[in-house]
Amino acid sequence: MGRPRVYTMVIASRLSAITQVVEAVMARAEPYHYGENARFAIRLALDEGLSNAIRHGNRNNPRKSVTVRYSVNEQRVRVSICDEGPGFTPGAVPDCTLEENLCRPGGRGVMLMKAYMTSVRFNAAGNCVTLVKKRKPAAPAARRPRGGR
Repeated sequence: MGRPRVYTMVIASRLSAITQVVEAVMARAEPYHYGENARFAIRLALDEGLSNAIRHGNRNNPRKSVTVRYSVNEQRVRVSICDEGPGFTPGAVPDCTLEENLCRPGGRGVMLMKAYMTSVRFNAAGNCVTLVKKRKPAAPAARRPRGGR
């Protein structure tokens, strides 16, 4: 088994373009029969990451683009989303679960991506996020005791 093929999509910074990326990634994952929970997690994280790149990174500027690179195999789905914005410092995003931040906008997308994906990493500039969803290993088959019990 070699390295999985890496696919690249470049989209204009329009929220309407998110669907085509999500559908392309999910179509590549289809033959590997990821479970319902994994598919939900991947869709949610893609939607949040792409939305953040378009809204916050590129400031909804349709002349700017978002580059998506992804690969899929039987073990994991890996997606990198990069925008043309100045980036941000992920550690500076307020914890949206703290009492003082519950009514403040911001931070929920990053929190959701981290909650649902196996790995979420930002580049040093903060304008590229790499999302990884690893398939959980199958549970071992239950062993039956010998001797009829």
